[in-house]
Amino acid sequence: MTAPTSSFAIDVPAALLARARGGEAAALEQLFRWFERPVFTLALRICGDRHEADDVLQDTMLKVFSSLDRFRGDGGSPFWGWLRQVAVNEALMRLRRSRRLEHEDGDDAVDALAEDLAPPPPAAADAALLQRTLAQLPDATRSVLWLYHAEGYTHQEIAEAMQRSVSFSKSQLARGTRRLRALLQVDTAVLDKEHAHA
Repeated sequence: MTAPTSSFAIDVPAALLARARGGEAAALEQLFRWFERPVFTLALRICGDRHEADDVLQDTMLKVFSSLDRFRGDGGSPFWGWLRQVAVNEALMRLRRSRRLEHEDGDDAVDALAEDLAPPPPAAADAALLQRTLAQLPDATRSVLWLYHAEGYTHQEIAEAMQRSVSFSKSQLARGTRRLRALLQVDTAVLDKEHAHA
């Protein structure tokens, strides 16, 4: 199975980055416009709240713009990868601050043995339905699912970002995928019933 292509995967020309580093307003605005939706979407999926997602977007872009001179792209790492990592860190920090990641169980759960690598069901393609369904999951589970399936993070990368173990990431993915499938089947069954009576 190939890793998903991140919505952050935008090739930023070196000339635009240079202009942004120099503080050119038009260049900074262009970067903001290009990455506004990916950052907001990632923050919304992790935090589960539009207001928090707005805050994460603002904090991420301020942090990125204020430290543009520190981005070197060493080892061929793209600008978008660095920006995405800042966004992930900001969203997870918000969950940590409100202690929403502390009460998740299953750090070394047996569930990790039954890791579910299959993508969520096709119904997950409906963005509104997916958002409602993801909102029903615990914060850590939702974060792991999004980082793994949508952003293509490995379990090692998720564990490092969340300051947890690899087995925690695997168990949250397995549980979350099963729960997401069950919730989506219920939601699509309800939608089908509503359409039949319409």
